[in-house]
Amino acid sequence: MVGIVRAASAAQETGPELPLSGLAPDGVRQAPDGWHAVLRIDGAQHHLCLREAPQPGAGYAAELPFDADFEIRAHASHRLWRALNDRRPGPPFHQLSAQRRERLGMSLRALDGHMDGASYRAIAEVLFGRRRIPERAWKTHDLRSRTIRLVRAGLTLMQGGYRALLRPSSRKA
Repeated sequence: MVGIVRAASAAQETGPELPLSGLAPDGVRQAPDGWHAVLRIDGAQHHLCLREAPQPGAGYAAELPFDADFEIRAHASHRLWRALNDRRPGPPFHQLSAQRRERLGMSLRALDGHMDGASYRAIAEVLFGRRRIPERAWKTHDLRSRTIRLVRAGLTLMQGGYRALLRPSSRKA
């Protein structure tokens, strides 16, 4: 999400207009912290938080607080600016790798099985195939441990851990 977007003062020079007139009726909603809008420009979605109700034709400026999400907000603001100036917005801030997407999908499937009361063995049979599950030595098999980790990861996602997907992996700058 771009930082707070507010109407620019008359003294400020503004760039191109935000295409607010093209929003669908459900594209703008009021919330306790302001107005939220989703702009689609050339296939890319841009999420905005406005202090006041959007006004077509008004000039706008972005406020970017120096908080933990500054880097993400700055990148999102730059993508919006590029889209408004008829340029390609560029890549999203970070994308999940194919391996991470596959693991997330398996975690959610494991969570579904767990929530339905299935045993770890039954979940593993669905996820990995019955042939890979041994008749004996299940308690020490690596797929049992992997299944338990997938269920735990799914529970973490369900309990709010999904928000971590929106942030980049931690790195020292």
